[in-house]
Amino acid sequence: MSEDSKIPKGRLRRSAKLGSIVGVQGARYAGTKAANVGRSEEGGKEHLEQRHLETAMKMVGALGQMKGAAMKLGQFASFIDTEFIPEEYREIYQEQLAKLRTDAPAMPWEKVEKLVEEEYDGEPLSELFAEFETEAFAAASIGQVHRAELLDGRQVAVKIQYPGIAEALEADLRNAGTLVRLAKAIAPGLDAKAIAEELSERVMEELDYEYEAQNQRSFARAYREHPFIYVPEVITRLSRRRILVTELVVGKGFEEIKELSHEERSRFGEIVFRGSFGSIYHLQHFNADPHPGNFILMEDGRVAFLDFGMTKKLDREQILLEQRAFDAASRNDPEAFRQALHDLGFVKKPSKLDAERLLDHMRAVGGWYVEDREIEITAKRVMKIIEATNDPRSEYFDLMRRESIPADELMGRRMEIGVVAVLGQLRAKRNWHRIAREWVYADAPATELGREEWEYFEERGLKRTPGLAEIS
Repeated sequence: MSEDSKIPKGRLRRSAKLGSIVGVQGARYAGTKAANVGRSEEGGKEHLEQRHLETAMKMVGALGQMKGAAMKLGQFASFIDTEFIPEEYREIYQEQLAKLRTDAPAMPWEKVEKLVEEEYDGEPLSELFAEFETEAFAAASIGQVHRAELLDGRQVAVKIQYPGIAEALEADLRNAGTLVRLAKAIAPGLDAKAIAEELSERVMEELDYEYEAQNQRSFARAYREHPFIYVPEVITRLSRRRILVTELVVGKGFEEIKELSHEERSRFGEIVFRGSFGSIYHLQHFNADPHPGNFILMEDGRVAFLDFGMTKKLDREQILLEQRAFDAASRNDPEAFRQALHDLGFVKKPSKLDAERLLDHMRAVGGWYVEDREIEITAKRVMKIIEATNDPRSEYFDLMRRESIPADELMGRRMEIGVVAVLGQLRAKRNWHRIAREWVYADAPATELGREEWEYFEERGLKRTPGLAEIS
């Protein structure tokens, strides 16, 4: 691996690398537009399209090499329609950025071999595995994945952390602190210190594969023999702080899933929704990183949920407060909703904020699961949600400046936006509100998947109402 292809570790180097790639490509884009003045319409469009393709490929290369939080940004951008890119070129960007989910650049074996030797105390791989492929088949933001076969014949996935990624992530976190301080200038009510600490804690947990293994074992136990959710088992004896060995899952990846029929995509989307939101109520624990690369559609129709490096546990009180907010919004009760936001910590001085506008703002963000009707999630709706969440151009920006984001809620909001972005790529259609009512009001299952799921949990002794029994 050349010097240029190593993971940049310093804060300034990582900021400069990302900034330069955007700046250079922006200048080239402007130059192409100027040159197009003298070209035919068809020729100009062809050159501009080529420039967009080159820019997307450069971004993929830069973000893929940087790994860490920068790469996560690129993965997130790959399944959200970014409005700053001309509509006719968005598909080009998304197609290229999607490679960060499915085909990100991996490190050659000689660069990770020393780390593997250290983690296994020099024990030869031949004594641990029957076969081990030294060429990675997948690369994520902080590690890459190799196929292997255990001595007993089981096929496994071996995730190996990139050497030097800890230092790179620490640099990203220092940059994140700057962004949080900037966010505080936009939203003065934000507790920047608490938010920065929450981000740091979650990201540094992600570096500890033993902690991830513990999370994954918890989810695997909770969903073992579940009718449509599958969590691969961890091979504990071979997992280490920087190596995670799990069962290998095969099936359709997200790009293939997007080519399925609308109903098949909607079913897949419902499973993602039930698995991501439902675990809050069933386990008091959720995965905060639901991007498309973390889901695989298995041959038997189940969906495998992968990557439990960034999760969040909630206490019962916080879940009850969330349900009260849902209940108030569902009943169209602005006063109760404003009080619920105050109790959750989103609103410091409720009397100074208009209750009706607060509820309108919530509907702009969460209307897709508050409105009692079938809703097809579109890319346009996803962009509207993101705009209503943090865009200064939003009609709710004055409210955003006076609201806050409690540190305990940060990962939940990340998960929520990630899930709706996945649903938007699928154009999944369901009455999401009726599904959510199963968790809040103990309503009868709204779909066939719901009936299967509740039978599963009831057989395990879980009560139908995992939350506010007193809500009527």
